[in-house]
Amino acid sequence: MDLKVGEKVQIIIEKETPLGYTVLIENGEEGLLYHDEVFTELTENEEVTGYIKNIREDGLIDVSLRPQGFLNVIDKDVDRVLSELHESPNGYLLLTDKSPADHIRYHLEMSKKAYKRALGKLYKDKIITISDDKVELVNKD
Repeated sequence: MDLKVGEKVQIIIEKETPLGYTVLIENGEEGLLYHDEVFTELTENEEVTGYIKNIREDGLIDVSLRPQGFLNVIDKDVDRVLSELHESPNGYLLLTDKSPADHIRYHLEMSKKAYKRALGKLYKDKIITISDDKVELVNKD
């Protein structure tokens, strides 16, 4: 097995299990894509891009649909949140860092953890303000 953690691979969704989806990795290896890594609808035999998340000691391979590592995903998440804010008629979202994870997943197709990281970067860069009930662009132009 010459796969490396973080490597970008093509995967084919095989079947859904209680843990997630079994997938066929481009080199013929089988892997597992956990439910908490999926933010979109997947169907059997669908081919998607994945990333090797972990190669366990027992030889099983964990796969993700997102690149691994903070720096590889933060920009994508920030862009997604900014896009939603700019598309909002009033320049704000009624999703805060306290919103339920399933609401964030439904509206933004990302985990609550990813959303909070994106908010943190946007707040630090003084692009948004965060209040109890909304996240708002500082400059709505």
